[in-house]
Amino acid sequence: MTETRNVLGEPLEVCSIDPMTGFYRNGCCETGEQDTGTHVVCAQVTQEFLEFTKSRGNDLSTPRFNFPGLKAGDRWCLCVSRWKEAFDAGVAPPVVLAATHEKTLSVVSIEQLQNAL
Repeated sequence: MTETRNVLGEPLEVCSIDPMTGFYRNGCCETGEQDTGTHVVCAQVTQEFLEFTKSRGNDLSTPRFNFPGLKAGDRWCLCVSRWKEAFDAGVAPPVVLAATHEKTLSVVSIEQLQNAL
């Protein structure tokens, strides 16, 4: 059995259990075939990012169904493509490298992730 790795090549750490995040809602930014959005970036969301992603049609701040809504400071597993879009726009939230899945590196570089810390 292989262990899931983070972008540092170490075992993937938990991103958040309050609020519970991850595509599989297990607190980790793990991914699989069903995860078409590739929710692998563990970020500490900012108000600026929440406004940016809402303007792109993905409102993460409004509570609905079993989703509590996020507030600035919460950690959340983001789609790598959305994080990159925010990075390119200058509004990427800081990343928790130890909890960010290694698959992230197929889209963005470790330097880009570090520059958002």
